[in-house]
Parts: sequence; C-alpha cells; structure tokens
Amino acid sequence: MKYMTYKRIIDFFLSFVALVVLSPIFIILSILIKLDSKGPVLFRQKRVGKNKKHFYILKFRTMRTDTPSDMPTHLLQNPDVFITKLGRFLRKSSLDELPQIVNILKGEMSIVGPRPALWNQYDLIAERDKYRANDIRPGLTGWAQINGRDEIPIEIKARFDGEYVGKMNFLFDINILFKTISNVLKSEGVREGIKHHREKAESR
Repeated sequence: MKYMTYKRIIDFFLSFVALVVLSPIFIILSILIKLDSKGPVLFRQKRVGKNKKHFYILKFRTMRTDTPSDMPTHLLQNPDVFITKLGRFLRKSSLDELPQIVNILKGEMSIVGPRPALWNQYDLIAERDKYRANDIRPGLTGWAQINGRDEIPIEIKARFDGEYVGKMNFLFDINILFKTISNVLKSEGVREGIKHHREKAESR
C-alpha cells in the first residue's frame, strides 16, 4: 500500500499547482456561465467516495436548474433540452470537470481512479464491490473512462475498475492520464441521452 501514500502526496501537489495555474480559466468560465444562463456557477452532486462514504462532487454547471436531479445525463429522455449553450462546449471539452481539482485537493478524489458513482447507482456500486473498487478514492479519470466511458455496460465498467485496483501503480496512472488527454481532444466515448443507447441496441 506504499503507492497509495505516494499517490495522495502526488494528488495533493498536482491539484494545488493546477488550481493556482488554472485560476484565470476558472474566473473566465465562471463569468461566462453566469452570463449564459440563470443559476449557480458550480453544480454539486452526491457521489460515492472511498469506502462508499458520500461526498459532493463539484462541476461547472452545464445544464438548466430545472434538470431532473440525481440522474445520469445519458438516461435523460432528451438531454439537449436541458444542456445550456455554453454547457455543450464545456461537456465536449471536459472543462466542466475542472472544479473536481478541489475535490482532489480535499482528499475526496484522486487524479486517477474509478469515476465516482452517483449515490443511487446501486447496480454499479454493487458490481464494484466484487472487485474492491469502492475501497479506493474515485478519480477524475480512470481505466474504465479510457476504455469506453458512457458506451460500456455497468458489468464491464466495474470489471475495468477492478483491473485498475489490481494493477495500480505510478506508470499505469501516467498511461491512463495521457490516454485521457488524447480521448478528450478526440471527444471519444461521450454520448448524451438514452436515444443513442436505443439506437445502438437496435443496430446489433
């Protein structure tokens, strides 16, 4: 478990530096979000952390305030109705995830780890229990994220999370981090709404 100690030190140092360096971007995006639509700049949502302890994840708000709460976006009937104009750009570029740097700094998350499940995603939480994936800090990005993200079923996602727990080391984290950057630039693995999932199922 020595790497877990080093990992926390690395997370703290990098998140602190990132918060300082990216502070101008935080300010600019905050202003743009306020100008784009009514509502708070940040979106808080209850998620499952290490040892299944709940915490509130932070994101830049990308949807209207009347959006159904505690529901994954890909399960909404028509998410395009709720996503703001600026929100489309933030989600596509993954800039909406930047405030999670604060979650990492506080020790609620890690840079790399299983993506934190919603508190009511009981099926995903149960599957992760099989692989001890709920025993570590969730991450800003993870092994499942770069292997399909929204496109893979829960059972496979949990299996990838379990593989990460078994292989976790510094070089593996670096590999995941660089692959994440590549995927973000290509906008790979992100789908909005259940329409995509239905079409995919019908095409099989």
